Amino acid sequence: MVFNMVSHKKKHWIKVLSVSFFPIFLGFYLTKITHSNTYPPSYIEAYESELKDKDEGALSLLTYNIAGLPDFLSSAKSSRAISTKEISRKISRFDIVNVQEDFHYHHALYGNENKHPYRTPHKIAVPYGDGLNTLSKYPILKTKRIPWRHCNGSDCLAAKGFSFTQIEIAKEIRVDVYNVHATAQDDESAAAARKKNLLQLAEYINTHSAGNAIIVMGDFNAHFSAVWDNMDSFIEKTGLQDVWTILIKNGKCPIAHSTFIPKEKLALTNNCESIDKIFFRNNAYLEFSPSQYKVEKRYFSNNDGIALSDHYAISSVLKWRKK
Repeated sequence: MVFNMVSHKKKHWIKVLSVSFFPIFLGFYLTKITHSNTYPPSYIEAYESELKDKDEGALSLLTYNIAGLPDFLSSAKSSRAISTKEISRKISRFDIVNVQEDFHYHHALYGNENKHPYRTPHKIAVPYGDGLNTLSKYPILKTKRIPWRHCNGSDCLAAKGFSFTQIEIAKEIRVDVYNVHATAQDDESAAAARKKNLLQLAEYINTHSAGNAIIVMGDFNAHFSAVWDNMDSFIEKTGLQDVWTILIKNGKCPIAHSTFIPKEKLALTNNCESIDKIFFRNNAYLEFSPSQYKVEKRYFSNNDGIALSDHYAISSVLKWRKK
């Protein structure tokens, strides 16, 4: 198998630096504990009364890797503390937001700038948890975090994985929402770990969300266009549909190539395949219809035109109706 890689010198040295700190981190790092939470009945009942009885609606969605490592480890160009505070304010306009790499500046993300009334409890671990959080304008009824069984290189220093939340978008209409951060890099061992990540996620979806309507958003570090990622198998196993493929590619997945070279993340346009993805799946009672896909370049840049992260956020509008 041939792997073509784009050289990113800064990210290379960040990874080397991270690995060199491993003995220090290991002395403090606790077990990769999975924190799960089911909200008490009183919480659910209090907010269910505010939900409207609707047969249709629309959800504005956002997935965003916010580069939450400390400045000296981050490959993002802007100040992480200042940028996270601005991100906190700007994501408030979206109904459901999945963030990845919410590590060092979580207090700024969940600060007064953000207006989402519902947020997943933050996972605390030393040095870092999984970096995954979901913020919502609709009640989050339960949430669970699942670490990957396989990792590679410096990715093993954080408890990366995926999270599951159940969100009630209207009275008695619930959607399973998954937040994902898969293994990074495109060398052979990383790609092998990522394939196992996606297989683990597919098995979990098929077991715990069988028959449910679902939304899956996150940083997959994977492309349909790359032979080594085998994304076609993932959607075949789960029955998921990719918003970008539907709206930009007329429903046709890109052909996978062994010579594929991914585009730099901050050079993406709507027409380019991103590693940050939004999927959905209908069920017997609820039907989704995507109406918008956007690489949020301008909105998530600061006044100097510098991106607020080393990724651009990806947004979508997903219309829904009861069948």
